[in-house]
Amino acid sequence: MPAFLSYISVMTENTDIRKDPILLPPAVEEFILKWGDMGGVWGVNRSVAQIHALLYLASAPMTAEDIAETLSIARSNVSNSLKELLAWNLIRRVPVRGDRRDHFEAEIDIWEVVTRIAVGRKAREIDPVIAVLRSCAQSADKDARVTPQARARLNEMLEFTSSVDRWFQQMLSLPRSTLKAMLKLGSRISTLIPVRRT
Repeated sequence: MPAFLSYISVMTENTDIRKDPILLPPAVEEFILKWGDMGGVWGVNRSVAQIHALLYLASAPMTAEDIAETLSIARSNVSNSLKELLAWNLIRRVPVRGDRRDHFEAEIDIWEVVTRIAVGRKAREIDPVIAVLRSCAQSADKDARVTPQARARLNEMLEFTSSVDRWFQQMLSLPRSTLKAMLKLGSRISTLIPVRRT
């Protein structure tokens, strides 16, 4: 069990009351709680986000029982949350010698974490939108009842969304060193692009 787990406590949707809550350092507890809150804003279950935060900061792999005990979350909730995190490829099972239970650890490379989340969200949110827009634009082109303005707006939205999708794919293919350099450049990157007067 990670060393920091010997210190202060977190709390969430608990159905199993603990007599002696595990204590976490205040900074760790605050991060776990805030990450859980942010998960809710992003449409992710709070427990899923809190478990991800705990594993991200953990110094050693943890079992589902360790996680349930540390966060005071029902074991069934932990199990479902771990399945979701595995599906997002944000955590992995790791073997621990002498222990037949599953142990879990998080991906700690922040670039990998962000990339996996972005790819997952794109697949769940952007790809279906592009498919719907493409279908609507094609149907509109064949239907004389659709006004030219509606047709143009559908095509404009499709082109914009498709352009963002192409840009995202191009960014994924860039070496990490190039992406880091682009981030450091910030808005100065615009000075590298020739300005066209329209």
